[in-house]
Amino acid sequence: MRIMITGAKGQLASEIIGIIRAGECEIGKIDPIYKYSDLICVDIDKLDITNEKAVGEFITRKKPDILINCAAMTNVDACETNLELAMKVNALGPKNLSIACEKVGAKLVHISTDYVFSGDEEIAYCEWDACNPQSIYGKSKLLGEFYVRENTCKYFIIRTAWLYSRVGENFVKTMIKLGKEKSSIKVVNDQKGNPTYANDLAYHILKVAQTEQYGIYHCTGEGECSWYDFAKEIMRLASLDCEVIPCPTGEFPRPAKRPGFSSLNNLMLKSTVGNKMRIWQDALESFIKKI
Repeated sequence: MRIMITGAKGQLASEIIGIIRAGECEIGKIDPIYKYSDLICVDIDKLDITNEKAVGEFITRKKPDILINCAAMTNVDACETNLELAMKVNALGPKNLSIACEKVGAKLVHISTDYVFSGDEEIAYCEWDACNPQSIYGKSKLLGEFYVRENTCKYFIIRTAWLYSRVGENFVKTMIKLGKEKSSIKVVNDQKGNPTYANDLAYHILKVAQTEQYGIYHCTGEGECSWYDFAKEIMRLASLDCEVIPCPTGEFPRPAKRPGFSSLNNLMLKSTVGNKMRIWQDALESFIKKI
């Protein structure tokens, strides 16, 4: 089996690559077929997914069985001021990949986000709920989902949120750094969602990709919290003597609107391959012990 991974230097792709090579992750072993697969790992230095011609030629030449698209413009605030780049990377990139995958018969796993929802609800969003993004990032990612659905039959769109891993910058690493440097920090308490450990997410991506249960999936850590709750638990598990003070979003104005409530229900996972995503506190404890 030949597996192609875009955005290979990012935190999720790095986790997927590591798990494939190890043959297992923290949740358990993956199918042995993955360990002996042919990995094609590319980032922008090897393949610019916004270049339609280059993408078509590359995928036609490599003929992957599964393509996992982890490439994205994830700087939410930068998307607000650079609409063209957000459009190219988050919408046209997936379009190019989906067209090429359809031509060679490859399955496409496309990673999306909780930002496709408005964040105005009070119960966790299911896969069938109406999308209404409030930021350029969310709008560009939703358009990317649309292009994937329109241009290929064999697709898995996997929405996730509040991701952290050992690679790259993320909220957990930032909080640990601040916790070592400061006696107190302020963290917003009016945005709620699901912290998600990339190791757990990667396991489910690989499990879903083996199937023909195509469609949209939510895959986040179980349970919800605010960024304030998340930060407090990070400090506790890392044994850092740093006071976390709750504050409203208005104290930290940002160019892009953040969803007030973007908790996702992993309903499709539960209904198909099974949901082994851990409670977010348990996954976080495991991660902090490892780093």
